[in-house]
Amino acid sequence: MSKPILKPISQTKSFVVATFSEAASLLAAVRAVRQENFQIYDVYAPYPVHGLDQAMGLRRTRLPWVTLLAGLSGLALAMAIQFYTAILDWGMNVGGKPDNSTLAFIPIGFELTVLLGGLASVAALFLRAGLFPGRRECLIAEGVTDHVFALVIRKRKSMDTDRARRVLEQMGARDIQEKAADL
Repeated sequence: MSKPILKPISQTKSFVVATFSEAASLLAAVRAVRQENFQIYDVYAPYPVHGLDQAMGLRRTRLPWVTLLAGLSGLALAMAIQFYTAILDWGMNVGGKPDNSTLAFIPIGFELTVLLGGLASVAALFLRAGLFPGRRECLIAEGVTDHVFALVIRKRKSMDTDRARRVLEQMGARDIQEKAADL
């Protein structure tokens, strides 16, 4: 029997990285690169740029659905535990009030809804973004956390690198480099 081939978790990939000094030229470059049908890997900016996600063609996030499902699960869990403890397990007659007083369950139900919704949102964000303890940071271009905007195009075998360079130069790229990185 042959042994299965184990692939490494992160493989080195090739990219074309263009840096820009202002957000307007970055937006124009993103639109031009998409029009030329190059695959944008990511865009790095030191601050949020209005309209960048539409220019990149990104779809809306599914994170609110995770929050909703976790919140509803927290509400159901809170109601089930309170109903079980107040009625089935340890029923007490307090001032002649009914055992199934749902209004008394609202504060704990609200708290567990918010708690589980928030924790699940953070966990889903960390999982999707690949943020975990011990992971090394990998800055694709110098200064992207301070004052530089970077557009990263995934380099494929059939990609015309010269045409990509011409498009990026026309859009005002300050520096264009080909890099290999483990992203």
